[in-house]
Amino acid sequence: MSARQRPLSPHLQVYKPQLTAATSIGHRISGVLLCGFALVMSWGLVALAGGQGSYEAFMGFMAGIPGRILVGGAVVAFVYHFLNGIRHLAWDTGWGLDLKRAYATGYAVLGLTPVLSALVLWLLWG
Repeated sequence: MSARQRPLSPHLQVYKPQLTAATSIGHRISGVLLCGFALVMSWGLVALAGGQGSYEAFMGFMAGIPGRILVGGAVVAFVYHFLNGIRHLAWDTGWGLDLKRAYATGYAVLGLTPVLSALVLWLLWG
C-alpha cells in the first residue's frame, strides 16, 4: 500500500468527539472572537477621537442589526470564555481533573453560557 492510499490519520475515523476537547477548542475560538471584537471597540475609540459626527456614525452602526449581532456574539464569547477560564484555573490547582468532574464542569459551562448571556443582553438592551 502506498502512502497515497493510506488514511491521513486514524483519529478522524476511530475516536468520538470528547467534551473536554470541544470545550478547549471553543475556548480558543471564543478568545479569537473577543480579539476581533476588541478591534471593533478600537474603531469606536478612533471614532470618538474623530469627533461627534464619526462617533454618531459608529453608534448608529452599533445600534443597527449588524452591531447588535456583534455585541450579542461578543457577550456570548465573553461569558463562555470567562466561565471556561474559571474551569481552567480550577484545573491549574488540581481540582476537577478527574473525568467525572471534568465533564460535569464542562456541561455546567455549556449550560450556564446561554443563561448568563441572555441575562447580560437583557440588562444591556432591556
